[in-house]
Amino acid sequence: MWKVDLHCHTRYSSDSLADPVAVLEAARRRGLDKVAITEHNSLRGALAAFALAPDLVIVGEEIQTDAGELIAYFVTEEVPRGLSLQEAIARLRAQGAVISVSHPRDRWRRSAVGEKTLLTIIEQVDAVEVWNARCLLAADNAWAAAIARKYGKLATAGSDAHTPGEVGMAYVELPPFTNAEEMRASLAQAKVVGRLSPPWVHWASTWAKVWKRGARAGYG
Repeated sequence: MWKVDLHCHTRYSSDSLADPVAVLEAARRRGLDKVAITEHNSLRGALAAFALAPDLVIVGEEIQTDAGELIAYFVTEEVPRGLSLQEAIARLRAQGAVISVSHPRDRWRRSAVGEKTLLTIIEQVDAVEVWNARCLLAADNAWAAAIARKYGKLATAGSDAHTPGEVGMAYVELPPFTNAEEMRASLAQAKVVGRLSPPWVHWASTWAKVWKRGARAGYG
């Protein structure tokens, strides 16, 4: 069985300063067999990481739509931010990507789709992220898991790492796979393993955004 962290960011995301090499080294140290690099609204980081370690990296993307975030795997064509949920799902479907919904009920994140919106698209997605290590409340993850069970959706899980130290805080154990179709079959047998990251990790993301704004303004 593989151990796969299905939600990680690097400095190619606006709220992370993590070097891709450091993230990949952390994944190997923690015994992960695969790690999905899922930058915000971009494939640049995932492709850069894949070039460094094609045996380890799944190319993914976390996409901000007009109604909250989706997360997808085996993405081959970048999906821009700001599209409607329906348009983003259609573009991901057209390229055969595995589609999940990241932290759907995290009450502390404006990017969460929330219950009402999730239920409008539940039949159009493959999976629901049932454990996100950056959720402040375990109950929000439990709610997502209950929704996945109720509607017969596959379960995904990940650290949502924005720093190397978070990598592997949550993952799935599942049979090996090589493409999107096989991943769906493997997720049907997945076991979710996870714990919550400490709250301070959110300050790291805030600092990353502040530092990058300063750098763009010529102060960094």
